[in-house]
This record gives sequence, C-alpha cells and structure tokens, in this order.
Amino acid sequence: MAQRKPSRAIKLFGTEAPEGKRRELTAGPISAVFDSGALRYIRYYGEEILRGISYIARDKDWGTYAPAIEDLKVRQNKNGFAITYQAICKDQDQSIRYTAKIDASSNGTLKFSAEGTPLSDFLTNRTGFVVLHPLAGTVGRPVEVVHTDGKRAKRKFPKLISPGQPIFEIRSLKHEPLSGVAVTVLMEGNKFEMEDHRNWMDASYKTYVCSLLDPWPYTLERGKTFSQSITLTVSGKPPKSRPRASVADTTVTLAGTKGRVPQIGLGVPMGEAAAALEAVDLIAAAKPQSLVCQIDGRERGQEEAAACYRDLSRQTGAPVTLEIILPAREPADKEVAEIASAVNAAGLTPASVVVTQMHDLKSFQPNTPRPWGPTYEDMATAARASFPDAMLGGGMLSYFTELNRKPVPHGVFDFITHTSCPIVHAPDDISVMETLETLPWIFTSARAMIGKVPYHLGPTSIPCRDNPYGAAVAPNSDNRRVCLSDMDPRQRALFAAAWNLGYLAAVARAGVDAITLGSVTGSQGMIYRKMAHTQPWFDGSDARLFPVYHVIAGLAAASGARRIGTDSSAKLAALAHRNKAGEVLWLANLSSETQRVKVKGFDGPARLDVLDERSFEAAVRDPAWLDSGGTFVRKVGSFELPSYGVIRISSS
Repeated sequence: MAQRKPSRAIKLFGTEAPEGKRRELTAGPISAVFDSGALRYIRYYGEEILRGISYIARDKDWGTYAPAIEDLKVRQNKNGFAITYQAICKDQDQSIRYTAKIDASSNGTLKFSAEGTPLSDFLTNRTGFVVLHPLAGTVGRPVEVVHTDGKRAKRKFPKLISPGQPIFEIRSLKHEPLSGVAVTVLMEGNKFEMEDHRNWMDASYKTYVCSLLDPWPYTLERGKTFSQSITLTVSGKPPKSRPRASVADTTVTLAGTKGRVPQIGLGVPMGEAAAALEAVDLIAAAKPQSLVCQIDGRERGQEEAAACYRDLSRQTGAPVTLEIILPAREPADKEVAEIASAVNAAGLTPASVVVTQMHDLKSFQPNTPRPWGPTYEDMATAARASFPDAMLGGGMLSYFTELNRKPVPHGVFDFITHTSCPIVHAPDDISVMETLETLPWIFTSARAMIGKVPYHLGPTSIPCRDNPYGAAVAPNSDNRRVCLSDMDPRQRALFAAAWNLGYLAAVARAGVDAITLGSVTGSQGMIYRKMAHTQPWFDGSDARLFPVYHVIAGLAAASGARRIGTDSSAKLAALAHRNKAGEVLWLANLSSETQRVKVKGFDGPARLDVLDERSFEAAVRDPAWLDSGGTFVRKVGSFELPSYGVIRISSS
C-alpha cells in the first residue's frame, strides 16, 4: 500500500496549523502590516521606523496568549486606515476581553488604543501594550526620553546588550532612525519601561507597560476596565539618496578565507540517553565533534544515563562534554563528588565538564536577591577536584540573558557557555527567522564580557530547552507555534534546516569556538522516534530523520575547516569553507518566498544538492541522501532557491 504524501505545510513547517493572515495598509507615507491584532513593520516612505506595536496578555509563566479576534473591521481609504476589533485571551482558569482601535492618517500620525476588561480575576506578568524599535537606525543611537513625571532626558539605545532595563518610567521616546526623520512614540494609560530585547534573540528594543521592579505576577480584578494607548508621530523626510533594495540583494559573493568553521556537536539530554543509543548508527554517520550530555543531580538514573553516554562516545568516536546540574542543597564539593561517583561507576570519562546549579537555571532581574547556591568559584573548585583531567566550562545552561545578568568571573573556567532559544517572546515564522539578526550583537556582547577565553554555545534548537522564566515549558499538544515550548513542529521541517544553517553561519562569522545543536533524538532532535505527542505524517511513515539532520551532518564533518567569507542579503544565510576538493558553499532561504540567487566567486564546475520540498521525502528516509545524487554544472551562476530551501554547492 502506497504511503500518503506529506503536504506542503508539513514539509515546510511540520504542522497543518496555519499562521494568521497579514494585510499591508497605508496612510500617506506610513505603511504597516496588520497581523493577528498587532501592527508590524511600520514604515515611513518605505523605511522601517518601528518593528511593531501590539497589545498582549501574558500568564504567570510568561506564556503569551493567542488572542481570539472577533468583530474585526478594517477600512482603507486614500487618507489612511482604521481598524477595530474585539479579542479574548483565555485559558481554563481565567480570561480577559479587550476592544482595540487603530487610526492612521496621511499627516504622519498613528494611534493604537485598547480598553481591557477582565472576565475573571486575571493573574498576569504583563497585560497591555508593547512597542518594538528595530535594530537598524537605533543601536547606539540617541533617544530623547520624557519620563512619567514630565522630566526630559537624553539617552542612547545600548550598543552592547544591557543586562537590565536601560530606561524606566517612560511616557514618550523620540529618535531619528534616518537623517531628517523624527519618530515620537507617546505611551499613555500606565508607566512603561524598556528592556534590551536582544538578550532573548529578539531583533528589537522592547518598551512595555508596567515595571519589572514592581511585584509580578499581579492580578487584574474581574470587571475592572482599564485603558491604554500608543500614539506614533513622524515628521520630516528621509534623504533622497538613501540606498534602496534591489535584485542585487540576492547576490552571494565569496571572498578570501576568514577563520575556521567551529567545532559542531550534538546534545544528548538525560531523558534521551537510551533513545540516542538506539540511534547510534545515525549519530555516528553525522560525525559530531562532541556529544554534550547532561547529568541532573536532582534526578534518578544518573549511572544508567552515564553508561549510555559512555557507549555513545565509544561507538561514535565523539568525546563527551558532561553538563552537571547541582541540586544546591549541600556544599558543591559534596554534590559534585556524588555525581562523579555515578559517572565513574559507569566507566564514563568526559573530556569536558560544565558545572552549574539549579537556581541558575532560572532567571533573576539584575541586582535582585537569589536563593542560596554555590558560587562559580565553589563549583569550579569542586569540579576540578572530581574531574581533574577534564576541561572545565562555566556559564549558563540557559540563555545569554542569564549569563549577561550573572557574568562569569575571569580566570575560573577553561571555556564559557550559554545556549539560545528563538521562541521566548514571539513564535511566528517571521519573528523566529528574525532572531538570527540579533546573533552578532549577542556574540559581540558575550565576547566583551568573557574576554579571550574559548566561547562555546550549548545545545540550541527552535524548541526551547528549558523555561528560565516560569515553572515549566509551555504545553503544545496541538502542534502549534507556541512560545517557550519544548516541542515545536518546525523542528521536523525544512524551516528548521534553514534556521539552523542561518544560526551556524552567524556562529562561524563571529569566530565562536564550538556550537552544539539541539538533541540527537526527541522533540529538539534531528532523528525521528515515536513520541508522546503527535508528529503529523512522520508517525506512520518510514521516515528516519528530519531535514535538519543533513545540515548538521554535512557541516559537522567540516568542523575546523578553513572558512570562506561570504556576503549575502539578510534573507539568505551563507556559510562557505574549503575542503580537499575545493570550495563548499551552503545557502539557506530564510523566507517563505522563492529567491533568485546569483553566486559570484565560486570557481570551476560544481555539484548542487538541494534540500527542498521536492527532495523532502528522500531526505527524511535516507541518512546518506546528501551524497547520493545531486546535479552537476560546469559553472555556478544563477538559480532559484524555494521557500526555506537549503543548497550545498561543492567543487566537482
């Protein structure tokens, strides 16, 4: 019996769940995209001046509610546009209704107002407006602040990522994203403050309602209506000579060699240790340079997990970096020694050890009290005593935010680490791809913090590894796009293959020493296995892999190779290196639209291997797919790269 074919949505996103429809609206020189109740990409004469304005409700764990929009009315005319709608945000315990109104006119003004009424007592970390300033035209640039007491101050958007809020008690912000253009954002109905959104991979500065200095979560009382509004005013005109986007933006140019491809490894969570061992042949074929495994001192089965890691290392030839989580109930030397005893009993000899404690898995505001726990120095001393022959890493098993808020003292560890997550604040497709824009700032800020010590990135994937901001990760049984969930359907699709290539390209460009991607198996994995949640099409098929496997396997083998510099557009990720045969260029289309790509500087005949909708089924069935076919050309010129497609171009 012939197997059913995967749909286009499954190939691209791993789910049939659709995203909301978007509509572009104009008001004279102002344009904006209306998307699921929010405004995105607010432009003035075609230039982005705000990344977005949205009214959001977040729960006590920082999960973001998806609003159910009703009675939507959109009116567009020659003088501007107007939008009205009602929305409900709810779960099984609580709900809130709000009425929204947006008016934009051709005279350069836009107002977004909302009136909210809790239908029950509503426990929330934040409910109200959020304004996003894009990075282009803002990073390090002046901003004029009017505070809630009416006082004015001249400040700057941070250049290096600020661990805390750079501006408090905000009534309005005024800046010049372009020469001769002034943008003022007036925020009314409550106090607002700004945080450096780049901490969480978001490509923006975020100004939000209320203050994190006040107690949270807080309760909005049932039936008590409250109002807020955001008013945008723009004046001036951008210079006529400003550069414009063109077809040339899809050109990829190869330059000289610049550094090396980082060491690329794979994560093995403690809960996936046994499953990983069952897939050891596929892991070995991917040629990871390391296996980043974990022992959680709060969990049972430590010796059993360590035995699996031992066998994985022996059968793949990959050394183990062992992450150790201390329960932080007793002194570090005692807790490390107990875990070391289980590791030694299993016969595992890790090449590297990263040590942390349970309280550092959670996020704390800068300069706020933390629960008792061993210091970096305590943990380092204990780990060196129990694992004297291992390289010792420190930092965070969570994200850059937590490292930025609790920097590692210099001279204590042999390398510093943190991980990344692109779905902390916004899970839609565009926002997830936009997180790649933030990586250069994260890497620059981290390097300024840690100095010249080797810099490693821990297991990173689209699904989140953990939720430092709440009690647990968000559930996602329906294969939707959900913030802070450890299961994201796009991990199974071409989308993840493209995003991971974009991530690797940014890591290589920044000179990061080592990177670990996701997990070998499980919801953050690259190898299919049956899970408790549904995996549409994959369940019941003979698929063995997800498309991202081929990106990881193809580039892990190139770890340490001489990297070739590349220049490309923001919507096209590029990573090139040299091997014995010549040049290898990887490209990923980071958008939902087919791109026409022109390659310059690639010498001689080449082989093209394209991972896209057409090759999807063959690729997820065959671990050797990348070396099983391809198209040969005498010269690399122009070609089309489909939505979220990946291509490897190698000298032939």
